[in-house]
Amino acid sequence: MSVALITGITGQDGSYLTELLLEKGYTVHGIVRRASSFNRSRIEHLRGDSSLEGQRLFLHYADLTDATTLRRLILRIEPDELYHLAGQSHVGLSFEIPESTCQETAMATLSLLEICRDMPKPPRFFHAASSEVFGNPDSSPQTEDTPFRPASPYGCAKAFAANLGSVYRQAHGLFVCCGIAYNHESPRRGENFVTRKITSAAVRIAAGSSEVLELGNLDSVRDWGWAPEYVEAMWRMLQQEEPGDYILATGTATSVRAFASAAFAAAGITLNFSGQGVDEIGRDAITDRLLVQVNPRFFRAADPVGLIGNPDRARQTLSWSPRTSGAEVAAAMVKAEIAA
Repeated sequence: MSVALITGITGQDGSYLTELLLEKGYTVHGIVRRASSFNRSRIEHLRGDSSLEGQRLFLHYADLTDATTLRRLILRIEPDELYHLAGQSHVGLSFEIPESTCQETAMATLSLLEICRDMPKPPRFFHAASSEVFGNPDSSPQTEDTPFRPASPYGCAKAFAANLGSVYRQAHGLFVCCGIAYNHESPRRGENFVTRKITSAAVRIAAGSSEVLELGNLDSVRDWGWAPEYVEAMWRMLQQEEPGDYILATGTATSVRAFASAAFAAAGITLNFSGQGVDEIGRDAITDRLLVQVNPRFFRAADPVGLIGNPDRARQTLSWSPRTSGAEVAAAMVKAEIAA
């Protein structure tokens, strides 16, 4: 029976990856941060299963900045596979807390790689990189050979960690894979992310809420995929004979405006947009009620342009292809929230 260790097990990707690994017969260990209030709702259904909790699913207290505790845990668990998903993952917030973002995202990866380097039998190591490493690329779509040009503290930290993965692979022979993941969403996405903010508001407004959804740059474009599909690719990377880095993306571009339109449509509301820039608004096509408006407060200090990924290497090597993208992601999130 294979043993996996997941940092960030309580996050969106961590919860889906845990489900996948348990289905495949793994024993799964997860690292959680000690806090006065629990934030484990995404894996609570697994923890409540007596056949899993304490049998094939174990949680351990540790912090990414505490290398000593991480070392003790990893040496004791002796995982076959280590999935490093944890860290401050909100791009906009990284401008407000750049030091802690870099400490959690960059330096913690270094600590984990050093621990693995010292082990008699190092685990296969997956690092969750991000499209933000490309920042404002010269060409689109991006491939694994596109130069890194990060445009945010978060992007810089992820670029540092991704480059470290390559160094430890080449210099120390570790089996390290970086998944350069573009935006991938689900109903488990936190509400401080724009996708969940949109879909939750659409469901509430359709149910009778009088609120007006405030958004930033409606022309901002992202390559949005479906999180449960992306964790499948993460697992597939560590099953290959040779380690490597892979773009995880859909290859399609969707604007915030189009995502919002699809979300409201799935909730039964047709949006009509008018105006430009900060004056743009969205109204209910039938009642003419104001539902969406732009608030400059939500504009980023530096918003990446043209972040669209080319997943051909993942298709060819991992036999992985995304099936859900853009408007389909928005509709799936709304339908899940309505069902819940």
